[in-house]
Amino acid sequence: MLRKFAYNKIFRTTGMLLLLLLLLLFPASKEYSLEDDQVVKTISTIKKNEVFLLDKNGYIARCKIDISAATKEEYAKKLIELLVIDGKYEQKIPNGFRAILPTDLKVNSVSIKDSDITIDLSEEFYNLPKNQEQKAIEALTFNLTSIKGVSNLYININGDPLKTLSKSLKNVLQPFKRQDGINTIFDATDYKKVNAVTIYYVSENNNNYYYVPVTKMTNDDRDKIKIIIDELTSSHIYETNLMSFLNYNTKLLDYDLKDDVLTLNFNDFLFDDSSTKNILEEVIYSISLSVRENYDVNEIVFNVDGKGITKSVIKNIE
Repeated sequence: MLRKFAYNKIFRTTGMLLLLLLLLLFPASKEYSLEDDQVVKTISTIKKNEVFLLDKNGYIARCKIDISAATKEEYAKKLIELLVIDGKYEQKIPNGFRAILPTDLKVNSVSIKDSDITIDLSEEFYNLPKNQEQKAIEALTFNLTSIKGVSNLYININGDPLKTLSKSLKNVLQPFKRQDGINTIFDATDYKKVNAVTIYYVSENNNNYYYVPVTKMTNDDRDKIKIIIDELTSSHIYETNLMSFLNYNTKLLDYDLKDDVLTLNFNDFLFDDSSTKNILEEVIYSISLSVRENYDVNEIVFNVDGKGITKSVIKNIE
């Protein structure tokens, strides 16, 4: 009886050891969530990408969507198709956002050479309503120039360069660039000396925050970082559905741009809580995204009264 018990115990122990060995040799595969903001390297790249879509308030706004592509050209094509109303990627669009390009629009071709991207679209592009024509250009421009290395967009319609918007009859000059502006507000009287500054505000949808870029055309000739901080601390924002979490008592004491690093030095109203030295994520993102649109820098250092608090690496907010 004791011998049988000993044999059973040995068999169970051996079995457990063999099972443990198999688990070590063949570990369970990790299941990657598309909500993890990271790159999963397989045949293609899967991550949450920055895209620009029409929000419920009519702004072209920033959100993040997972898109996979093996090449830049394929990725660009998918970005365009994402913008097509009732298109093949409609299910990827978050609640509160929508596409803008006309239904049945086709992407004839996409070509990327150096910093230039040329897209050829079908004639359905001309079906855009008058009040959506400029916004469609802005959405295409900001999406396609979000591709690394791309800064100039050329649009052809069935092989011919786009020269005039069909409904508004507005003439357009190519290439299209981010510097042309987005959700533009004109606050200038002398249009020969315009300073275009793009500022990211916060908006809310279903208790989630997202960012809306607004380009202000102004005659203010100060450095853009001063305008950015002044606008984000202003008690007056253009629309009630746009917000800034930057305390209106926040002051930019000084700043320094050296190589590809912008150092910003604030007073202590930058903190959400001075006792914990906490800075709201929305404040960091609003400033960092705004700086990215106006300066060619890779890093932003945030100081308070000359002491380093945190830094934002531009590539990590893309």
